Parts: sequence; structure tokens; C-alpha cells
Amino acid sequence: MQRVKIAGLEVGDGAPVFMIAEIGINHNGSLDVVKKLIDAAAEAGCQAVKFQKRTIPVIYSEAELQKPREVPADVIVRALKRGVLSKEAVVRLVDSDLRQTTNGDLKLALELTASEYAEIDVYCKTKNMLWFASPWDEDSVDFLDQFNPCCYKVASASLTDDGLLEYIRSRGCPVILSTGMSTLEQIDHAIDVLGEDDLVLLHCVSTYPAEYKELNLRVIPVLKARYDIPVGYSGHERGIHSSAHAVALGACAVERHVTLDRIMWGSDQAASIEPKGLESLVKEIRHLEEALGDGEKRLLDSEVPIMKKLRRK
Repeated sequence: MQRVKIAGLEVGDGAPVFMIAEIGINHNGSLDVVKKLIDAAAEAGCQAVKFQKRTIPVIYSEAELQKPREVPADVIVRALKRGVLSKEAVVRLVDSDLRQTTNGDLKLALELTASEYAEIDVYCKTKNMLWFASPWDEDSVDFLDQFNPCCYKVASASLTDDGLLEYIRSRGCPVILSTGMSTLEQIDHAIDVLGEDDLVLLHCVSTYPAEYKELNLRVIPVLKARYDIPVGYSGHERGIHSSAHAVALGACAVERHVTLDRIMWGSDQAASIEPKGLESLVKEIRHLEEALGDGEKRLLDSEVPIMKKLRRK
């Protein structure tokens, strides 16, 4: 099975598991939180952090954006200071004393700006940390291009978007494809569109958080047998052990959402792990890699004294 190189790191069977800390939108619009999560990923021993990038008016309809939605005041105040809300939203929120928030206000508040990504880019370099994002639309691909990303991530929600897949592939970068809420036939088609070169699949269950009975980790060897490309795991479950079990079943990359605190406000926080949990997961996976060995049965030098002591013949 071929390996994929991401910024010089090999991803695939026999290579160290590629550990990705998914920051996503767990930063709640705070660059300070972003940096703390990057610190946590670096201290835990991850190789990369990941974000989500969306062009809000392209992804959501106007009716969806106008729906009333309760948004914490600190998120809105931060968004006002960052200048990411529309002029109309600023007037509406100031006039209503921040009470009349909408789904659009929230979506815009959680989008990082070009200057913030530039700061993230510099900060990740100081931590020797790779970063990339899942663009949900073509404009977001163009936006991310300015940072010369090491790879692109295709979110499970975008797996059937042929136009976006082709646009991402045209950039000539490695691609990581999540396969949540998808059939094998849909995955077949996505791989036909993307091609197998420089492609990594991630088994995924798109519930937040996912129940253990939903994880179906035995899909990992099924995907490995079906395609000649590296297969990893993107987990949304509580706890860490199932993600390590995915490695035992052949996953060569593991992606987990990370948060400073699971009780923080936000839709993905409950399906995330905290810094100590991330550190424990990386350690468990590294120990597991050692324990798995190479599959060749042999007599170990360390066993010889015991053999001589215990065997009669």
C-alpha cells in the first residue's frame, strides 16, 4: 500500500501514526484560545492542527442566516471587536443591546480572518506544527491557497460535492478525505473524482458525540482492503481508547477534536477531548505502535534465560 507525504512526513502503513488535533470552531472566535489549543497539540506530540474554513453566504441560504439564534455575549462582543460582522448586524446588535442575534451572526463570529490565519501560520511555525483546514467551498480553497497549505481536508459533508473535490484536487496538494455519513458507493465515486494519488481516507461517524455502538471500527480494515491508499480514523466519541483501538485495526492517522474545556459553549465541545486527554491519547498510540511490532514471530533474546530456566526439553 502506498504512503502519502505531507510536508515531508510519511502517512501510511509502517509509518508513525499522523496525529491531528482538530481545533475546528472550538476557538469561539478567540485567537488566544487558538494559540492555547496549538500549544496543547504541540505538548501532546501531535504533528498537525486543523481548522474549518467557510464562505458563509455561499454555504448558507439567507433564510438560514436570518434565523434567530442565541449567541453568548462574549462571542458577539469579540466578533464586533474583530470586525467580522456586517454593518447591518452591527447596527442591529447595538440597537438591541446584543439581544437580537441570528444564526448568521454566529457563523460569521466563528470565522477567522486572513490576518488571524497569518498569525496562526507564524505561531504554528514557532511550534514546529503543521496546520491545514477543510474548505467547504471554492472561495475558501482560494483563501487558504495564500498560506501554501501542506494538504487539504475534505469534510464528510463535502464528500459528494464533485465540483469542490475537483477544485481542491486541482491545487496539487495531498488530500485527506473524511467518510462520515457516506456509503461505500459514494466513497468509490469520491475516490474516482479525486484519484488515489496523495489521498488519505479517514473512517468517520458523523454524530457529535458518537456513541460507542456507532463507531463500527471494523470498517477500517474493510476500507484498507478495498482501496490501495492509507486509511485513518476521525473520531467524535467521548474518551480516548476507541481512537487507539482504531490504530490496532490499521488506522495510520488519527484526528480528534480538541477543546480547552468540554463544558465551553459550542456545538463541537462535547465531542472533543481536553489537553490532558489528547496527551494521554498520543502516549497510548505511541505505546501501541511499539507493542504491535512487525508481526514476525521470533524468539527474543530477553526470552532465552526464561526459556532455559522453565523448559524441561
